[in-house]
Amino acid sequence: MNVIFIRPVGFAANSYLLTEDGRTAVAIDPAQPRILSEAEKYGLTVETALLTHGHFDHIGGCAALKRAGARIGCLTEEAALATGNDNMGLEFGHPVPPFSVDFTFSDGEELAFSGIGFRVLATPGHTAGSCCLIVPAARLLFSGDTLFFGDTGRCDLPTGDEKSMKSSLKKLALLPDMKVYPGHGMPTTLGEEKQRGIIGL
Repeated sequence: MNVIFIRPVGFAANSYLLTEDGRTAVAIDPAQPRILSEAEKYGLTVETALLTHGHFDHIGGCAALKRAGARIGCLTEEAALATGNDNMGLEFGHPVPPFSVDFTFSDGEELAFSGIGFRVLATPGHTAGSCCLIVPAARLLFSGDTLFFGDTGRCDLPTGDEKSMKSSLKKLALLPDMKVYPGHGMPTTLGEEKQRGIIGL
């Protein structure tokens, strides 16, 4: 499986394209509409977009992807935030083009898109419906704004909760070591973040 790391231009989050067959792809946190042109560079058609949470800087490309035929999914608890005013786009001067969520998923659910298997891990804290997306076969974790290189996400935005974040970080500490692709900054590993004391029991 190939992971294409799309670094943001301006104020936005990291985005990722995952492909198994070199033709179709899953987008993780499509932050900007240019994710379509990035996919085209690699000859990929984005069939599905999965959201780690619904803040504006992670979802700015959703409307463009839907127009191109992709389906958008997020944790059930996050759908209202992603498509409503609590996505913080207006507050930060970056309104999100309107879109609808096509499907939702739940903690522990196993998903498969474009030949890639995912396991959902609900990690509330940054928002009530934040989640991490695990690709077990490749030992990868897409952490959104739950876990970064040497840091964790903030908890002072709508639906955020510090106590929930601490519980979510404990859940991550129980996982085997794997590579982490975060919503901002550079990749890390769960092992490294355990050593730094960012996650732990």
